[in-house]
Amino acid sequence: MKPKTRLIHGGIFGDEATGAVSTPIYQVSTYKQEAVGKFKGYEYSRTGNPTRHALEELIADVEFGHAGFAFASGMAAISSVMMLFSAGDHVILTDDVYGGTYRVVNKVLNRFGLEFTFVDTGDLAAVEAAVQENTKAIFIETPTNPLLKVTDIEAVSAFAKSKGLLTIVDNTFMTPYLQNPIPLGADIVLHSATKYIGGHSDVVAGLVVVNTAELAEEMHFVQNSIGAILGPQDSWLLIRGLKTLGIRMEETGTNAQRIAEFLDGHEAVGKVIYPGLPSHGGHELMKKQSAGFGGMISFDVGSREKAGELLAKLKYFTLAESLGAVESLISVPAQMTHASIPAERRAELGIGDGLVRISVGIEDVEDLIEDLSEALS
Repeated sequence: MKPKTRLIHGGIFGDEATGAVSTPIYQVSTYKQEAVGKFKGYEYSRTGNPTRHALEELIADVEFGHAGFAFASGMAAISSVMMLFSAGDHVILTDDVYGGTYRVVNKVLNRFGLEFTFVDTGDLAAVEAAVQENTKAIFIETPTNPLLKVTDIEAVSAFAKSKGLLTIVDNTFMTPYLQNPIPLGADIVLHSATKYIGGHSDVVAGLVVVNTAELAEEMHFVQNSIGAILGPQDSWLLIRGLKTLGIRMEETGTNAQRIAEFLDGHEAVGKVIYPGLPSHGGHELMKKQSAGFGGMISFDVGSREKAGELLAKLKYFTLAESLGAVESLISVPAQMTHASIPAERRAELGIGDGLVRISVGIEDVEDLIEDLSEALS
């Protein structure tokens, strides 16, 4: 199947019991058993729910993995993946990682004896140098949030395999429509499905896909034990969101390319960071490992004050946390999504007070460019 067809016909299509084309919402907590231990596939909805199962089968199919798992948020998905490890284990992470990921590993998971090192995973030599005797995995975010740094998934995965390490990829920005880390060698892929997969700013969710039966058994044990599962209503919303993901990502990418080129030539804008620009250091790598450049753009206007002036004048870009929706969103990472990262660490990474991040939606691109042009002037 081609990608857009797989998004609609992958996994479990419809409902065999009734012929419904759309998977029903099974709003149920428990299930009748014919005898003790004898049931029709489901016994308790924390362990399994038909609507959630349909979503999990679909995301596994479109990510070319062995099994999928749906969680109550992207952070629940990340935290649950980290629960595959034990006290004393060490994980290497991308340095420019989402602020919530940085916070959970440095303020919560470290309490349980897990160890973490942040490196530029785009530099394979730096990754190799960070490996310790107790290292168990390499966690990649590519492109990163918000600096859009690109990591070679295939190269890092090959190195990880040579050392007996797992490769985990946060694929939120690119989605399974544009980038599939498992065929490139990754072991675990995760998404904040709140973003592009949901696509409409109406659901909070996380998804995980693993590439082996062994990892699937371990991940299901963690999911069932911790219980941070996604409810049936939200599972149904994600199934619906995935069906239109292809056409949304194509429109978003087309709009983002036009906007990035506009910003790149504007006198009020400093550096523009977008992988679709030939000036981006990861441009050629993105062409190799992805089917597009995505809808995220970061650019610098010089100061917190100028960023504030820009935000106050915009009409079509909504100031809000999150990304990946049909409407265009804008944020200042240093004050919003990455405020949980210490100021000195942000400075080291290059996340300045004047850095602005936009998530390009599917509005008419001429309206979006005009909005930015008027606000910047």
